[in-house]
Amino acid sequence: MMKQKLRIAAASCALLVASALPASAGTKEQLIQLQTQVQALQDQMARMQQTFDERMGVMRNLVEQTTDSVNKMNTTVSGLDKNLNQQSSDSGTKVDQLSGQVQGLQDSVDELKGRLAKLSKQLEDMQAAQQNLNAAPQGTTAPGGAPGAQTPQGPGGQPQVQAPPADVLYNNALRDYNAAHYDLAQQEFADYLKFYSNTDLAGNAQFYTADMLYRQGNFEQAVHEYDKVLEQYPGGNKTPAAQLKKGFALLELGQRDAGARELRNLMARYPRTMEAAQARERLTKLGAAPGASKPSPRRRR
Repeated sequence: MMKQKLRIAAASCALLVASALPASAGTKEQLIQLQTQVQALQDQMARMQQTFDERMGVMRNLVEQTTDSVNKMNTTVSGLDKNLNQQSSDSGTKVDQLSGQVQGLQDSVDELKGRLAKLSKQLEDMQAAQQNLNAAPQGTTAPGGAPGAQTPQGPGGQPQVQAPPADVLYNNALRDYNAAHYDLAQQEFADYLKFYSNTDLAGNAQFYTADMLYRQGNFEQAVHEYDKVLEQYPGGNKTPAAQLKKGFALLELGQRDAGARELRNLMARYPRTMEAAQARERLTKLGAAPGASKPSPRRRR
């Protein structure tokens, strides 16, 4: 259509030029020259039309390709959204497994920290012993000991009973706990709390003490021991787990309202923890509303 209009315009121009020539100048050579100019103009317009058509074709292809890409992106986004929704629904069923794995990893980290501290302590003891040997006077030997060593004595000259190093005692107790040697682990954690109640791992030791009672079915005493974690070590890393297990123990004792209240308090205090997710799931199974209540203040001893 555009090409036809251009040709008509060119012909019109030629007719106007021909009509403007005087009658005396209408020779054959002038007509031929005029026709040649008109043909050149038509050829130029044809080339312009061809270039225009080619560019329009390129633009049309680009538009089609862009439309196809947008459609593919929409399909991909829809698939990703579907997969995300599916993963979110499946994650709720795996909360217990993940929580157990996290708990195991935390225990392993605690044990590794203890071993590292033990190695550091042994190295320091070896260096101190070497310095004592080098500085000890000749011929001074404590009974049953190395030269220069002294035996600590209490009142009346009786030897004092010394506790094992904190890392050694804690690691031994944790190893026996993981091996289900609860009687031995209970005594070792009790010794740790007796001699090292102000260390960073004291709250963990108290938690494991309560947890062994829970595993043995002594839920009433376990609640009492979990309370010690919450009241004496409120900033410890085992505090959310202690409140969760306290709520579970109360439910095992048939105290449904108290147990549900404890789980709701946990969700209010630590809403983004694995323990909060477990509390929400347990409340859902009980048919209780999982809405978090305001956390109740803890008593200080």
